[in-house]
Amino acid sequence: MDAETVVHTGGCHCKSVRWKVVAPSSVVAWDCNCSDCFMRASTHFVVPADNFHLLGDSSKFITTYTFGTHIAKHTFCKICGITSFYHPRSNPDGVAVTFRCVDPGTLTHIEIRKADGKNWESWFNKSDISSFSKVQK
Repeated sequence: MDAETVVHTGGCHCKSVRWKVVAPSSVVAWDCNCSDCFMRASTHFVVPADNFHLLGDSSKFITTYTFGTHIAKHTFCKICGITSFYHPRSNPDGVAVTFRCVDPGTLTHIEIRKADGKNWESWFNKSDISSFSKVQK
C-alpha cells in the first residue's frame, strides 16, 4: 500500500482528547470482533507509537480499561466516553487509532480487514497486523 504520509489530527467527541498521528493517507483498518471492540464497533488502524502524540492537556481527560491479559490498554475520554485511540494487544509497541475519529480531509482511502479477536491466538499467528506498528523503511 503505497500512500503519501501525512499528519492526521483527531480526537474524541467533546474534543477534550486531541492528538496528531503521522500515517499514510491510505490505511488498513481492522474491524475486530473481540468482546470489547465488537460492543464499541471499533475499527482502527495501527501506527508505531512514536508516530502518535497527544496534544495539549489531553492526558488529563483519558482513563484506561483493561481486561483478560491486560496487555491491551483501552483508553477513552472521561467526559464523552469515546475511544479515539488505544494500545492494542496485537501491537503493544504501537497505537490503534479509531479511523472515524480522524478529522476530515486527510484519509483518502480505508481498506477494512477483519480481525478475529474472538479467536485471537489463532488469528494473530496468521495475520500481518504486528507489522503495522513497525516503522516502514
